[in-house]
Amino acid sequence: MLPGSLKLCVFVACLSPLLWLVYAAVQGDLGPDPAEVIIAVSGEWTLRLLGLTLLMSPLRQWLGRPWPIRIRRMLGLFTFFYACLHLLTFAHFFLGWSPAILWEELIERPYITVGFVGWLLMLPLAITSTRGWQRRLGRSWRRLHQLVYPAAVLGCIHLLWQVRSDATEAVVYCAIFALLLGWRARAFLPTQKV
Repeated sequence: MLPGSLKLCVFVACLSPLLWLVYAAVQGDLGPDPAEVIIAVSGEWTLRLLGLTLLMSPLRQWLGRPWPIRIRRMLGLFTFFYACLHLLTFAHFFLGWSPAILWEELIERPYITVGFVGWLLMLPLAITSTRGWQRRLGRSWRRLHQLVYPAAVLGCIHLLWQVRSDATEAVVYCAIFALLLGWRARAFLPTQKV
């Protein structure tokens, strides 16, 4: 597949959860609590796309092809987009845009704190994702973008800490992220000569 058509397919695929939410909202199919559905869907897609973003580096190495890196930035930006939708829906429907209520929630609910910190870690990554920022920051750009790894860990903790009954889905996400982060951690381990 040509890079242009691949990017278009990835763009449409990443946009499809939002299109589904808009369609379901217009049809009145989001159930009795639409805000809960939007928060759940946007949260799930934040983690899914974050996992796919982290998968692109090992995929490039395994396949020996450049296309995973060409779509990685788009996946990362869509990850941040769904994280913003997740946060803004919560801020609008549950906090009423009140800083006082936000502060109270951050103190009383640790899962909200780790989720918010995860979003804060992703913010500079989204801002500096362009080639212009990459040139400006030089080697510091790579170091800055390693914040994606603690953001991924916090995303998993955010999900785990709010599970009330069946933790299967959260455990699966955590296992996938553990594998991806474990693969990445190999780059920081000293190599042993035999």
